[in-house]
Amino acid sequence: MAEWRYEAGIGEQRAALIDDDGHILRARITLDDAGPQPGLVAPARLIERDLARLDTGEDITLPRAAGGITLGAAVRVEITRAAIPEPGRPKLPRGRITDAAPRPAPTLRERLDGAPVRELRAHEPDALEAAGWSEVLEEAMTGDIAFPGGMLRFWPTPAMALFDVDGDPPLEPLAIRAATAVATAIERLDIGGSIGIDFPTLTGRDARQAVAAAIDSRLAQPFDRTAVNGFGFMQIVRGRNRPSVPEILRSDPVGAAARAVLRQIERTPPTAPNRFRVPAAVRARITSRPDWIAALVQRTGRTPIFDE
Repeated sequence: MAEWRYEAGIGEQRAALIDDDGHILRARITLDDAGPQPGLVAPARLIERDLARLDTGEDITLPRAAGGITLGAAVRVEITRAAIPEPGRPKLPRGRITDAAPRPAPTLRERLDGAPVRELRAHEPDALEAAGWSEVLEEAMTGDIAFPGGMLRFWPTPAMALFDVDGDPPLEPLAIRAATAVATAIERLDIGGSIGIDFPTLTGRDARQAVAAAIDSRLAQPFDRTAVNGFGFMQIVRGRNRPSVPEILRSDPVGAAARAVLRQIERTPPTAPNRFRVPAAVRARITSRPDWIAALVQRTGRTPIFDE
């Protein structure tokens, strides 16, 4: 039976849905300092017709002009989409004005559903790593996703997430295997919004329909899609209320590496040496966060020493 494996890490919460064969079906990460999250209802003030500012200081875009409310008026805002990191100008969180009572956003642990949840502890065997956690993070960072007989190349862009299919002929079975790999990667890496897939060019309607059927059979609803056109391109649109795993990691690779180091240190046996060799940028990020160091000392009972 599938189960969620969850860790309340330092700097982030992380979880993976693991199937009976020990494979990661879904990987999820929420950063502790990611800003307002979906489901949060909080007091704010309207500072522009389509912009509110929470009392905690964060700006929230509104989908439409707030009619009948004067600028500067006190309102309550429900967050419907978290901030999305993008090169140059990240997208602000999105929300809507509501009469609902203030409430915190659900945590990652509270959002895990559809399977039992096992909370992992640092002194236990590493059940996330045993299922391939580092490999999933690597494919999210590099965009290289292998499948039988081929390779997917993935890029998250401001316009859409893009998959390109590489592999050897015959092209129809390659495209069908790729469609299955794309669907599972979308689920695994929590990719939403507009998604483009560049399959090999297929001649014949039946071949293109077989590729579309492979997507439909493996990708969980709800989503909308186009047919595969004559050039092999398909577009999928899914709901999106938070950044994908690749967007989280690629937007701050030093921070991602720092949190991975903290996880490693937390799992280091007490009898092991307390010196850790890390890149200078990672060391600087960790030492710039007294809250991370304090949490690490509380969990391990010792202050780590970092070497370059």
